[in-house]
Amino acid sequence: MTKIAQVSNGFADEEQDDSSYVALTAAQAQDLRLRQPSISPWSVVAAQCLAGVVVTLITWAVAGKAAAWSAGYGALAVVIPAVLFARGLMSQFSSFNAATASFGFFVWQAVKLAVSVAMIIAAPRLLVSLSWPALLVGLLVTLKVYWLALRWRPRPKQN
Repeated sequence: MTKIAQVSNGFADEEQDDSSYVALTAAQAQDLRLRQPSISPWSVVAAQCLAGVVVTLITWAVAGKAAAWSAGYGALAVVIPAVLFARGLMSQFSSFNAATASFGFFVWQAVKLAVSVAMIIAAPRLLVSLSWPALLVGLLVTLKVYWLALRWRPRPKQN
């Protein structure tokens, strides 16, 4: 059954009846965790590090040392902020309650974005022979590994 709540700002907010939601028991929650295991942010960071090393080595073999430094720096522009983000999410402060956790997620996401942008802006000053195409390849390959790591999450345990 759907009820119409207050009309504020000219829009009607719809509210569903609470009887359609059922709380899980402890056993059901445990079973759900076993069927759909979560993925650690550190495993995603590890996959990104591995991809960064691989793209740097391939770039070195194909385009030389200068381009490899640029590709490695591009990978670092993803990995270092990801480490900060994972550390922030896994901190004890971010697990106090749902509001703190969600606020922490947005704060650390903003930190991650700011550090990435700052590293890219600093690239011409830090790398003498900067190759923008190689930097972007390192950056993009390392970013795309994030989605692959999420796709390859741990398999559910079969009972």
